[in-house]
This record gives sequence, structure tokens and C-alpha cells, in this order.
Amino acid sequence: MPLTVKEIESAQPQSKPWKLADERGLYLLISPNGSKRWHLRYSFQGEKKKISFGPFPDVSLKSARAKRDEARALIADGVDPLRERREQKLEAKLASEHTFAAVAREYIAKRANDGDKAISDATRHKTEWLLSLIEARLGRVPVREITAPLLLVALNEVQGSGRRETARRLRSFVGRVLNYAIATGRAENNPAPALRGALATPSVRHHPAVIDPEALGELLRAIDGYRGFASTNAALKLSAHLFQRPGEIRTMKWADLDFVNSIWTIPAIGTKMRREHRVPLSRQASTIIRSMEDVTAYSEYVFPSFNPKRPLSENAVTGALKRLGYAGVMTAHGFRTTACSLLNESGEFHPDAIERALAHQDSNAVRAAYNRTQYWDERVRMMQWWSDKIDSLKQLNTA
Repeated sequence: MPLTVKEIESAQPQSKPWKLADERGLYLLISPNGSKRWHLRYSFQGEKKKISFGPFPDVSLKSARAKRDEARALIADGVDPLRERREQKLEAKLASEHTFAAVAREYIAKRANDGDKAISDATRHKTEWLLSLIEARLGRVPVREITAPLLLVALNEVQGSGRRETARRLRSFVGRVLNYAIATGRAENNPAPALRGALATPSVRHHPAVIDPEALGELLRAIDGYRGFASTNAALKLSAHLFQRPGEIRTMKWADLDFVNSIWTIPAIGTKMRREHRVPLSRQASTIIRSMEDVTAYSEYVFPSFNPKRPLSENAVTGALKRLGYAGVMTAHGFRTTACSLLNESGEFHPDAIERALAHQDSNAVRAAYNRTQYWDERVRMMQWWSDKIDSLKQLNTA
């Protein structure tokens, strides 16, 4: 006969566990300590099994019978309810471990240790910053549960604050993380690409740069008169002569300099394109670098920060230009635009040689390999010509 709630409540513990049967395999196991737990006896593929439904009264008689009926329906469909429960628990455990934040950090760590294709420390820090922008909204969400509407809400929060370009970069970052999750079997879909058209197009912003020769001469004279931190002074002056990426100049190391042959070799790990890049040093550039030789006693960096174990800060050179009155007119990166514009206007050098000097990547691998060697002598001549050119611009109109 079926059990009643009154029978269950009045059942008393005995010296040994005993069973109070309901119907269709459901029973209540009463332990000597007084606990009462629901169980279902069933047979699956000829094997006798048992599954627990939890304690009474947390699980009522009505709920226990409903669970029994669900289990028996699974059995009728050829599914073992005990195995089904274990798989659900495993999936829940994996989902809790494979949150978006956890997978994103794993992806970033992989990219940072990806051999020749490894991202630089600067890129890693920027990627971690992108993650921090979206972590509050998506960090704890299982990566397989990231949907287009959920992601769009998070991106719109960033976009709504006026950071359209950041929202675009964030969408791309989330897409790369989800692709990684799919490749490692922890997600099945990537909604990020579909949201490309859902975000507002950011306005294109170019790095401010001085490209008028007379104005450049005025800037160079202002730089010569700047009196700030020694590393900043020297890095600012060198930026005009070498026109390499600001992050590469500020992290220049003594070990990468060959003063005998006047070459600065930037290791692949330190370049944006992840390829070794050699820069010919003009006489003026070598003199500026050598002016920092006193720091070799305590720093591996040519331009150390106040902490000699760290390079100059990312915004040091641009900050100095702002203090000189060039905010919105010139940036550290702007020296690249200045050199590119004036070198091309000069007509003295092949455009491919200028591109190689700027370390711009050629999409054609054969052509790129050819350019790396073919234009070296021309680049050596170019760098000296450029240093002489900007020195001459400084002398104009000084009277």
C-alpha cells in the first residue's frame, strides 16, 4: 500500500536501518540516528541499482514520487537515471570551472607562451585590461552559456560610456576566447562575430604628428631645451632619430646594441609583428644612447624608470611632449608618421626601404624576405640622412 505522510512522521528509528516501502520501488530508509532518506530500487539492463532522492522532510512524499516517476520514464527510454545524474553533476562541475574568466585567463597565458608567436608583455597587459572590463558581467558565466544577447549587453555597457573603439576590441577579444573554448571542447558556439554590425563604428583617430619641416624644427629645438628625467630626455631625443615604435624604444636593452657595427637588434619577443627587427644607428643616435651609459652599472635597460629594474613608463615620452605644449599636436608614435611622410616626400629612398625601416609587415612572405636583405644598405644610408636632416632643421631660423 502507498505510504502516508502520517506513517512517515510516526516511523521511529531502530537498532538497525530499516525500510518503509511506498510503491513502484520507492522507499524510505530510516537510520538508527533518526535520519530518513528516499531511495528508488530499479533494474537497468539486468543490473539491480539504487538511486537516492534526498532526505525527508526536505524532499516531501509528493516530490519523492515525482522524482521516482521521472527516473522510471528515463529507464523506459533506455537511460540509466543514476548515470544521467552523474553526468549532470559532472557537467555542472565543469561549467563552474570553465567560466569565461577562467578560460580567458588560460587563453591569455597560452598566447603569452606561444613560442615564436607569443604576445609581448605589453599586449598581455592590454588583453588582461580588456578582460577586466567585461569580467563583472561575464566572468562567472560558464563559457558555453555565453549568448549573443548576453554579450551584447556587456559590450553596450562599454560602448555607452563613449568607448566605441574599446567595445570593438572587446568583441574581438571575446571572440578569440570563445574560439579557443570551442577548440578545447568547452563551448559549441561563438556569438561574437555576429555582433560586429550591432556596435557603432568608432571614428578613426590618427596619431597626431608634425609633418611641416619648419614646425618640426621648432619641435626639435623645444626637445633640446627640455629638462626632465634623464631617461625621458634621451628617449624623447632618440625617438625623433629612430622613429621606431614607442614601446620598443622605451624597452631598449644594452644587450641588444652593437656599437661596433652600429646596429640595434630588437628581438622578436619585443616587436609588434613578432619578428626580429634590425635598426641601423646613425652617429647621432649612437651618441644619444651612449649618453646613458652610466646606467649600465645598475640596469639592463637603456632608459630605466625610477625603478632601475623596469623600463621607462609607457606614457613618459608623450607626457613630455604635452609638457612642452604639444598636446594634441605630437605624440611618441607621431615620430613614425613624421619620418614616413618626409622620407617619402624626399624622393631619396625606395618606398619599400622606408616600410622596412618602419618594421611594417609585408603580407607577401617572399617579398618580405627579399626586402629584409635587399634594402639594408639603403636603410643604413637612410638613417644617417634622416638624422642629418633633422639636425639641419633644428639649425634653421635660429638666428
